[in-house]
Order: sequence, then structure tokens, then C-alpha cells
Amino acid sequence: MFIHIGDDHVIQSQEVIAIIDYQLASSSTINEEMVTDMRKKEKAIVTNEQQTKAIVVTSNYIYYSPLSVLTLKKRASMISTISKLEDYSETNEEE
Repeated sequence: MFIHIGDDHVIQSQEVIAIIDYQLASSSTINEEMVTDMRKKEKAIVTNEQQTKAIVVTSNYIYYSPLSVLTLKKRASMISTISKLEDYSETNEEE
């Protein structure tokens, strides 16, 4: 499944490692080092840093998202719920 994280970015839900509040990311030296390192490697997708509310960490990139952590969490849990639903479609349709 996929998650729309804002700014026309859609990522696979299974690739998400963490969703971090942008304001709290700089309060941790480990998070700050990770972000700095990914930016140096040009693996940070930043469209508008002024509107950033969350950082989405995946296995290969980090994305700056204009959506809040709560919104992203809801989208991720909705995807999880949808993927757990059983398929109730009829396989033997009568004509």
C-alpha cells in the first residue's frame, strides 16, 4: 500500500521507518545527525522547509512533509486497517 505524505509525494507504507515531528527533530542529536547526513548525501526530499511539520524516514530517503505527525499516523493506520480486511468479493457470480 501507499501513503500520500503531501507535496505530491507518495511512498510505500512498508518503507516507513519513523515519522518525527519537525520541531522535535532538532532536540535530539541523533536525529539531527541523521538529517544532516542524509542532506549531505542528497537523500533528503525537501520541497518547502517553511511549511514542514513532520519528517518521514524511509530506508533510502527522508521526506519533509507539510502534514502533521497525527495526520500521517492516521493515514498509515488507515492503510494498515485496509490491508487487514478480508476480501468479501464474490468469486462465483451468478448470471
